[in-house]
Formats: sequence, structure tokens, C-alpha cells
Amino acid sequence: MLDDQNQNPDGGKPAAGAKPDTARAERPVDLDRKPATAAPDTEPDDGSEPDSEKQPGLIRRHPILTFVALVALVLLGVGGFLYWQAFLHPYESTDDAFVDARKFTIAPKVGGYVVDVPVTDNQHVEAGAVLAQIDKRDYEVAQAQAQAQVESAEASIQNILAQIEGQKAQIDVAKAQVETSKAALQFAKEDADRYQTLAQRGAGTVQQQQSTASTLEQRQAALTSANASVIAAQKQIGSLEAQKASAEASLANAKAQRDQAKLNLGYTTVTAAQAGRVVQLTGAKGQYAQSGQSLAMFVPDDIWVTANFKETQITDMRPGQSVDVEIDSYPDRKITGKVASVQPGSGTAFSLLPAQNATGNYVKVTQRIPVKIVVDKWPDDVAIGPGMSIIPTVRVR
Repeated sequence: MLDDQNQNPDGGKPAAGAKPDTARAERPVDLDRKPATAAPDTEPDDGSEPDSEKQPGLIRRHPILTFVALVALVLLGVGGFLYWQAFLHPYESTDDAFVDARKFTIAPKVGGYVVDVPVTDNQHVEAGAVLAQIDKRDYEVAQAQAQAQVESAEASIQNILAQIEGQKAQIDVAKAQVETSKAALQFAKEDADRYQTLAQRGAGTVQQQQSTASTLEQRQAALTSANASVIAAQKQIGSLEAQKASAEASLANAKAQRDQAKLNLGYTTVTAAQAGRVVQLTGAKGQYAQSGQSLAMFVPDDIWVTANFKETQITDMRPGQSVDVEIDSYPDRKITGKVASVQPGSGTAFSLLPAQNATGNYVKVTQRIPVKIVVDKWPDDVAIGPGMSIIPTVRVR
């Protein structure tokens, strides 16, 4: 035990001649106590200024650098805003768009058997191309009959004109008779006056006087008859003129029937009014087609895009703005166009049964506004037609 107590803390034996440190051996050692550290030389926090001056801030130390940083920050903000205005915000797009066209039905205006259909399904034709041929024999006969009626009416008019000319000659004859009657009447008057004078002198006979007086009366009656013949002949001219007018009306009617027959004959050939494609062909050779019966549908080459934008998207949309068009069927095709017009009203306002918000509970729904977009050039090596889905992107600024 003594040997253990006399050992130094390092585990070795005490040196020779050294006295043991009884005080250290008696005092216990606190192994958990940390060594004391010197208190920092801090100044009391009483708000007083230290003796030395404070160090200047960053702005005072680097004013030029700070100014340049502020200017760069402002320019960066302006550039970001302009970039947002120019590249991020100015585009409006929608997937509610499709190819549109004024497609219509091909139908004959006259009925008859179809004798030829020189086109096939989905064929592209030019304006004036024959689409179907109706049997034209019946209409050729009708045209010939109408032409015969025209010729008959013209002959009737010529006959009446000849009668009018003959009647004019009769009028001239009647007028000549009037002149003759006047001359004979004048002679009868002079002769009657002469014999009356002779009778008064006692040189003439009563018989001669009476004879000349009777002749004078006859000449007066003949003149009256001649004048009446002239009037009757002139009135006959009026009757013939009325017959001529009636014949001319008949001629006009006959010509109208002839023209209609000619039109009907032309309608037997059904042609394309404009360039386009024949789709849903139902007409066939040997089929009896009635007037107005559908033989095919026709899609003109004049097609466009109808895009139904939300009403909140057309704030800055105007005609003439450029458009990028993407077709779902051909996404690799780059197609451009421009806004042609914006419909003045929502699509529901022009529907068959427009909404009547005043008749029930009102729920606000964002409306769709149809916008017509015309394409600069459609691809001519692929089939594009009405109803195909389109994604247009309009640059509104």
C-alpha cells in the first residue's frame, strides 16, 4: 500500500531523497472539472463609442462598384421584362381549332338517268370539269319543240305585218276614192248650178235641172262613203297592230321556253363550279337521279382554319397578325398564316339554340370566340380537309 501511495501520478516511483507530497495525496482530484479559461477582455455594452473609429461600410469603400451593380440589376430587370413581353407573353394558342371550308352538295338541276360519272372518290378536279352526265335526249326534244314554237310565232308576226301593209294600201285606195268623189262632187255642183240658172232664165228644162240635182246628191253620198272607207281602213290598221303585239308576246314566250329548254339541256351535264375535291361520291352510271338529289360532296380548294379562342385570349388579337399553324396529322410541316377576322360574338350566340341566361340560374362560363385564320400556302403533297385538328399560335404583339 505504501508503495502504491508513494508512486507519482505518472505511475513511477519517487526519486530517491524526495519527500512525498502528502497534501496532494490527501486532496481528491476532480476529473470532471474543466480547466478555467481566461475571461475575454470585453468592453461593457453600455452604448458608448469605443475609442477607435468604426470601420466604413461596403458602399463607402466601393461606391463605383456598387453603382455599376445597381445599374446592371436595373438593366437585367428591364431586359427580363422585355424578354417576357417579346418571347413569353405575346403568343396565344388553342387546341380547339380545325380546318374549315364551305363544302356543298353536288346535285343535278334536272332529273334523268345517269349515263356517265367520269370522276372517282377523293379526286381533285379543276373548275368546269364534268362530274356527272344525265341522259339528254328528252331535253333535246324539248328544245326542238321550243324552237319550233319560236319559228311559228315569228311567222305569225310576219303574216300580220303583211296584213298591215295591205291595209295601208287599202287606206291609200280609199283616200284616192275620196279625192275622186270630191272632184265628181265639185263637177256635179257646177253642173247643177248651171242648169238651175238656165231654168230660171227659161232656157233649160226642168228635167235637166232635176237630173243635175240628183247627180249632185249622189256625188255627195259617194264622198261620204269614201271618207267612211278611209276611217274603216285606218281602224283595221289598229286591229292588226293589236294582233301584232299579241304575236310578239307569243314570240317572247316561245323564246323564253326555248331558252329554258336550252338551259335544261345544259343542266344535264353536271360540272364543277370551282377547283376542289369530290368526296362521298354516291352517283353511279345507270342510276335515276331526281332534281336536287345528292350525287357527291364537294370540298373547294379554298380552305382556312377556324380557331375557337377563349374570350380572355382575344384582348390583343387583330386581323393581320402572324400565325404559326401546326397540323396534328403532319406535325413536321411548318405552316404560316395570318388572322383574317374575329367573329363579333361567341359561338353559342349563333347556334341553333342560343343560351338564354335570363330564364334560369346564371353560371358564368368563359365563352369561345371563333377566329378565322388564312394560311399562306397549304402543303400540296398531303390530303388536308375540313375537320382536321389544328393548333394555331398567334403572335398578338
